[in-house]
Amino acid sequence: MTRTLLPIAGSSTRTAPVGGLYRADREHDACGVGFIADINNTASHAIIDQGLQILVNLTHRGAVGADPEMGDGAGILTQLPDGLFRAEAARLGFALPPVGDYAVGMVFIPKDDVERHKAIIVEACAKEGQALLGWREVPVESGAIPPSVRASEPSIWQVFIARGADCPDADAFERRLFLTRKVISNTVFADKLPAASGFTVCSMSCRTIVYKGMFLAHQLGAYYNDLTDPRFESALALLHQRFSTNTFPSWSLAHPYRMVAHNGEINTLRGNVNWMAARQATASSPLYGEEIGKL
Repeated sequence: MTRTLLPIAGSSTRTAPVGGLYRADREHDACGVGFIADINNTASHAIIDQGLQILVNLTHRGAVGADPEMGDGAGILTQLPDGLFRAEAARLGFALPPVGDYAVGMVFIPKDDVERHKAIIVEACAKEGQALLGWREVPVESGAIPPSVRASEPSIWQVFIARGADCPDADAFERRLFLTRKVISNTVFADKLPAASGFTVCSMSCRTIVYKGMFLAHQLGAYYNDLTDPRFESALALLHQRFSTNTFPSWSLAHPYRMVAHNGEINTLRGNVNWMAARQATASSPLYGEEIGKL
């Protein structure tokens, strides 16, 4: 069955197509989300190039501040670019295990307290039985963003972590990394370290990595040198251009998050947080056991 919807007063969409999934009566503004993947899971730099182009094509879905070069945020989630990271690790003086046996954490750290935050990460990895292999300061072009954004620019680091003996496979490793990330974040925020609000673990995984920031769409690739390096290869790219609604723009709130991106709005953020706090006492999982308290 097909139908034609009547034009809506005040809507930029005056007519609706016949059939399909589109509903003109539900037209609304929202963030821009894009996804591209190689169906054969063949990693290439072309996926990154095409992903960045998708993001630029979504420019109209992002918000702009009073400074026309200041955006609400943009980012990309990809597979780990093993070729790039293996070469960079060798340059920095440490070796990476085989693919799947190491993880990379992408971390925003306040510039005024880098070493103390790094020490927390080192301690958490050791307590969770994972071997920290080394650090890499992510190469960026700060000139690609305006002074209004540079004022809150964090120090950006990648931490390389080897799979511990207590993780028999990649799934177990991912679960341990999840616990490790939460231990790190909880330690930072519990201690109320200086500029703690600027600390963010963007991603920590043996499979994927997130590059993001308080950018306009075209600034993402211009800011992160890695994204234009031909050694950066992935078989997928998840893109996001943010249009903030009930929270102010910030580096930490740029998408994608560690596993997802969304283009909706969470009107009941405080309610959701309170409900989760209320459920903590009854939370359980056969995979985490007594360690679920760390989450």
